[in-house]
Amino acid sequence: MQDIDAIGTVLQQPQTVLITTHQNPDADAVGSSLGLAGYLRKKGHRVTVVTPTDYGQNLYWMSGNEQVIPFDEKIRVSVNQLVEEADLIFCLDFSSLDRIRELAPMVRQSRAKKILIDHHLEPESFTDLALWDPTAAATAELVFRLIVQLGDKALIDVPIAECLYAGLMTDTGSFRHSNTTGDVHRMAADLIDIHIDVSSIHRRIFDNVAIDKFRLLGYVLNEKLKVLPDYKFAYITLTDAELKQYRSKTGDTEGMVNYALAVEGVVMAAILIDRLEEIRISFRSVGDFSVRELASKHFNGGGHRNAAGGRSKLTLAETERKLLEILPEYQQRLLETV
Repeated sequence: MQDIDAIGTVLQQPQTVLITTHQNPDADAVGSSLGLAGYLRKKGHRVTVVTPTDYGQNLYWMSGNEQVIPFDEKIRVSVNQLVEEADLIFCLDFSSLDRIRELAPMVRQSRAKKILIDHHLEPESFTDLALWDPTAAATAELVFRLIVQLGDKALIDVPIAECLYAGLMTDTGSFRHSNTTGDVHRMAADLIDIHIDVSSIHRRIFDNVAIDKFRLLGYVLNEKLKVLPDYKFAYITLTDAELKQYRSKTGDTEGMVNYALAVEGVVMAAILIDRLEEIRISFRSVGDFSVRELASKHFNGGGHRNAAGGRSKLTLAETERKLLEILPEYQQRLLETV
């Protein structure tokens, strides 16, 4: 589904636009949203970005961040009014409405024309138009594709380019994951030619860490990381009390599962986090082993082959036990994956 021409037609006249993305937004979600917002404002549209939750402070540097509205129950009425007033709603980097939490019923019921820009598998049918491509490395890649194919590449300035580069860089694991294609490098080159400072972008995202986050990471690696060689599996569990003990903030656990995947011989990794209302699970894998399949079948989740998420209404201990009990189902495939 690549309704680029139709999206271009819709954007020919100035519109009131609302952009939203998934809960706990990562750099691709924030970068693609702010990059699109910057472009649309240059085209004369009135744009508001609303996120279902706040996000890590390491993303606050992006141009337009100060205008983002993170949803909070205290501002429900004003956010609902923004949704009702929108002519267009862009839904970025998520494929089902449950990923935007309290915003979901507002968006579903809105009279606005809805446009999906996403690269996750099996999108829910809730939009009028879509730029959807599961082979794309990042939603930022699709936003870039939209701008270029609409003939507006010259409108991509440094602030927009920085946002899109941040999304592309992080969703490819700094260009080391298997989704790093020739098109990814060509896009990165085009953005670099606009004279963005790639070293600065990387540093602001990855080398701007609060001391509490480092202490939490040290605790996790020393006390919470478990490795099961018989399954080529490593995992981490974190309780709500542990998060509070280390004064964990939004985004502090982002990427922590990758340390488990980095253990020698590990093919699949997971982190299970107690968020009180539910257990959130992030899965990562290497090679042909699909964590998306596992997350979808057992934990009401989805995502990509090598990066997926899930959730559980069980307790943390019960969720851990369930995960360990299903491992034998995948043991042979895990052992055969290199």
